[in-house]
Amino acid sequence: MSQQPRLTEAAYQGPSLEADRDLYRPIGEQTERREVVEEFTIPIRSGQAWEVPAGHVCRISTVEGPQVGDLNLWNRHDPRERFWASRTRQLQAAHVSTFDRLWSTLPFLRPMATIVCDTLADYGTDLEGGRLHDTLGTRCDPYVSTMLNGVDFDYHCHSNLVRAILPFGLTEFDVHDVLNVFQCTGLNDNDEYFMKTCPAQPGDHFEFFAEQDLLAALSTCPGGDLSKPMFGEDNEDPVENCHPLKVTVYALPEYLLGDWKEPSSPNYRGGHGLKPQPWG
Repeated sequence: MSQQPRLTEAAYQGPSLEADRDLYRPIGEQTERREVVEEFTIPIRSGQAWEVPAGHVCRISTVEGPQVGDLNLWNRHDPRERFWASRTRQLQAAHVSTFDRLWSTLPFLRPMATIVCDTLADYGTDLEGGRLHDTLGTRCDPYVSTMLNGVDFDYHCHSNLVRAILPFGLTEFDVHDVLNVFQCTGLNDNDEYFMKTCPAQPGDHFEFFAEQDLLAALSTCPGGDLSKPMFGEDNEDPVENCHPLKVTVYALPEYLLGDWKEPSSPNYRGGHGLKPQPWG
């Protein structure tokens, strides 16, 4: 017999999960004294990697029409520390927005970035349960494409990210589960993953504050705005629904940084119960 539905509390709670809004709100709102240190546009069905120094803000924006982007993050000095989508989903939410934080893998487990601006934050939850900026799914890849469609295609997000990070000494094994920026997703009544048409319009943007020196990589998804299905039989190529994305990295005036300092990892020293041998 099924139980009556009830409201449930988040499994993970605590002040360490909460961003200091008095610090991050002005960083997202006071843009007039920012300095552009890098800006470029990523063409359709492509990818690019770039550095975001600690204490800088990175903006991802739509320039011609709705477009989904798949984002990976690494510690610039140690790529073993990288964005952990599933833990971010647990500690923050399955769909993230302003003041949510993007967390790194074990044993580092610290915020890599904090979202400081999201022009689509008011989208909320639509009638089908869709929400934006998804950690539920992951990047499209040529292996799934070959399995489902029998078609080799070299410009899925996984491949775009692979090509993007090669100049930085990383390989396919370093590509990991992404943050799907501007992507509208949810779970249906059968608990199956669904994707909806991206609602972003030209000028919409998503900004994150780098909590450490970062290497970022972004793919402009070959599905474009995802208004047409990418997988299944007899699907038409949705290339006409693809648009570029612009990336801008900003240096901030010192007064906005205040007492900010790079987050540290939890001070766990237990050694996982492994004890040295008496003869060691």
